[in-house]
Amino acid sequence: MKLLKVLFLLIFFIFFGCSKNQKNVLSNISRPNILIIYLDDLGFGDVSAYGKGKLQTPNIDKLAKNGLKFTNGYSSSATCSPSRYALLTGKYPWRNPNAKIITGGSLIIDTSEVTLPKILNSNGYYSGIVGKWHLGLGNSKINYNSVISPGPNQVGFNYSYIMADTQDRVPCVYIEDGKVVNLDDDDPIEVNFPINSNFDDYNLPTGLNNPDLTYMKWHHGHNGSIINGIPRIGYMKGGKNALWSDIDMADHFLKKANEFLEENKSNNFFLFYSLQQPHVPRTPHPRFEGLSGMGPRGDVILEADWCIGQIYKTLEKLDLLKNTLIILSSDNGPVLNDGYYDNAVELLGDHDPFGGLRGGKYSLFEAGTKVPFIAYWKNIIQSGISNEIISQIDLLSSISSIVGDKFRSRDGLDLSNLILNNQGNGRKELIIEATTRTAFRSGDWVMIPPYKGVSINKNVNIELGNSNEYKLFNIKNDPSQKNNLIKVNNIKLQKMIRRYKSIIGDDMRDPQKLMLE
Repeated sequence: MKLLKVLFLLIFFIFFGCSKNQKNVLSNISRPNILIIYLDDLGFGDVSAYGKGKLQTPNIDKLAKNGLKFTNGYSSSATCSPSRYALLTGKYPWRNPNAKIITGGSLIIDTSEVTLPKILNSNGYYSGIVGKWHLGLGNSKINYNSVISPGPNQVGFNYSYIMADTQDRVPCVYIEDGKVVNLDDDDPIEVNFPINSNFDDYNLPTGLNNPDLTYMKWHHGHNGSIINGIPRIGYMKGGKNALWSDIDMADHFLKKANEFLEENKSNNFFLFYSLQQPHVPRTPHPRFEGLSGMGPRGDVILEADWCIGQIYKTLEKLDLLKNTLIILSSDNGPVLNDGYYDNAVELLGDHDPFGGLRGGKYSLFEAGTKVPFIAYWKNIIQSGISNEIISQIDLLSSISSIVGDKFRSRDGLDLSNLILNNQGNGRKELIIEATTRTAFRSGDWVMIPPYKGVSINKNVNIELGNSNEYKLFNIKNDPSQKNNLIKVNNIKLQKMIRRYKSIIGDDMRDPQKLMLE
């Protein structure tokens, strides 16, 4: 009897003791730090872990090799601003008529909307963004000489250190928590952009009128004010002390990101590290010039990869890797000539940024939105590959679930089990968008509706997906989308059209005129 009692107690403590310990372990890992590393115009074939191109990205590969590599990961859109909107709100950007490419425009996220940083803040996180923003600022013409609001800080970020739009747009200054960094009050900033051919160049040199003052020549669209020898989109006057250094930008944002990690090492944090590479103008630091053999585009991708390696080292030094979920992706697919003569086409060699896919940035074809998509969490996410469909739209709902919050966005799915454990199903269907045009993926099938407009934009040499007829592809059998199957599988086409229209509903709009960014 005494022996039975001892055995009972032993079993009791083993069972409940282990359960309690397991509960504590789960509790400790259920609220990781969140780091989203977001690149700009990085193609599916630009990451060597995918085995599609010739460029080598060892630091990104390290995350892919030791984490979960998605082969069917998508941005919401084939251009920048809409993808960023979707990632932060979990909503399709085509539902918001303002969620399109922005040039000096107002904030496109309503301050009342639920966002990823707001969700995390409500769960005790400290949220920051470092790098490119491009979601608009203010609610009217922006005054860069006073506190700029609303902006990132009004949609959930506790800290922000950003460029307003893109590296090729004015103003060429950094903005920290709504204030231009190093601005001299006696040298105020003035900015304007061409609207219906009306603009003010402030009687200052421009790429159009003074090409001899530029070291980087414009190919299309980039013929405004010359800043640091580079002609930009738009016109800028003043703010001399606040101007950024293009070749030092990657190092500068890296420094700010590392400072954020250092300052918040004892807290749960969310950092949106938003790199500018390989968007134009491609201005690698001199120590990266020529390393790729592919010109500035290849060099800045190597620079970005190095920056990611430095972030990894900082997390390692601070002993944060074991409790940090890292998501790496890109806002849209690749483009070679995007407005400057920088030999991106001429020096490409055998490298394939598009990864064998059709289209690219601005396009409804696969290369517009199928992007590198990697999840890493040391010792938690096991090394693996997922062929399930996942979208950046799903990150808000998935991360919300991971930190124990019940909120789910309108369009995003909770794919936390897929991200953490490589288990369960991904998306069955997805609407993709390119300059307000939309297409539909369902399982292995993609349907692109007819759209007016040129089929190829000659400036960037990318097929846009426009045609007079529907297009239907089975991308499992035909990943390069070479064979339009509408004539051999009309039943499938009609089924997809019906489902597509049931999702889009009244949100269907006439496509906007294509704006290259």
